[in-house]
Amino acid sequence: MKDPIASVVRDMKPSGIRKFFDIVSEMKDAISLGVGEPDFDTPWHIRDEGIYSLEKGRTFYTSNSGLMELRREISKYIAKGTNITYDPKQEVLITVGGSEAIDMGLRALINPGDEVIIPQPSYVSYEPCAILAGGKPVIVELEEKDEFRLTPEKLLGAITEKTKVLILPFPNNPTGAIMEREDLEKIVPIIKDHDIYVLSDEIYSELTYKGTHTSIASLPGMRERTILINGFSKAFAMTGWRLGYACGPENIISQMTKLHQYCIMCAPTTSQYAAIEALKHGERDVEEMRTAYNERRRFLMHEFRRMGLDCFEPYGAFYVFPSIKRFNMSSDDFAIKLLEAKKVAVVPGTAFGDCGEGFLRISYAYSIENLKEALSRIEEFICCF
Repeated sequence: MKDPIASVVRDMKPSGIRKFFDIVSEMKDAISLGVGEPDFDTPWHIRDEGIYSLEKGRTFYTSNSGLMELRREISKYIAKGTNITYDPKQEVLITVGGSEAIDMGLRALINPGDEVIIPQPSYVSYEPCAILAGGKPVIVELEEKDEFRLTPEKLLGAITEKTKVLILPFPNNPTGAIMEREDLEKIVPIIKDHDIYVLSDEIYSELTYKGTHTSIASLPGMRERTILINGFSKAFAMTGWRLGYACGPENIISQMTKLHQYCIMCAPTTSQYAAIEALKHGERDVEEMRTAYNERRRFLMHEFRRMGLDCFEPYGAFYVFPSIKRFNMSSDDFAIKLLEAKKVAVVPGTAFGDCGEGFLRISYAYSIENLKEALSRIEEFICCF
């Protein structure tokens, strides 16, 4: 028989995040700091709207692009936060999570052989999605000395005549790094000079703890060459509702919508009604969760300093990325030994790219009580070295 598996799929590595999640799920008394999922319940008024939509029998397909009311609310929401205006009829697409938007965006932009610049460490889906779209990933290794920000020098060093797309993953998973306005202003001339399109993943935009988030699409000349991707999972604690969106120029969004028609049809109707409520009345919820995350972030940084664990200060998302280089172990070995010895699960930095070697991703989307107990176990573990 012929080999049934496509080589591009066979050669794809499984997610390094899921490996540790699967182990810890079967380990008694283990504490997992590995999954990037809010520990908050979806706020009740949002859940209630989802329930109400079911009670009213709203179980039909929506339009391919999503409910018009939701697209209008997204347009208002973005305009309020960034001063970017998108036409809800032609420039907003509702997707099944931000991940689908990433996939659709790359497939709409990439021709076979086009190069996609991917700063790493970063979210695990960018590289395989670029490959499945027929593109060639070009990895830019970000460094701790730069606070894991994308510098003009690193961007210039990655560009060739085949460069088509830059993925901009800020605020960043796994490092918690951010790109402030002045950082973005330094790379915009390079992007425009080389006629590059940007896929800006801003799923953690509401979870910024230094100033306010700046979207690169808001800078002069960038709206027409940027796909802005966001969603409801992180800021509104709606991970299981699987709802995201993409905003951008009509000529790009229309092609993404065409792909979405064939692959998905439409995002879940119940989730869309709940999301309308989130955008209309969820601002206070977001602020409360952001405040709680910031308290946890500051607690972790204080404890790392106290126990002598090196970690640059992150100002976004809900992750810290401490260095374990002084222990002379690979990130994978450290994470496995910590799990075996102290039943604490963290994710090796290499799950997010080779340049993550020597680091761990620790999520603080967990209660202070869990964080305290986990840090106590981590301190006991590193005291052995």
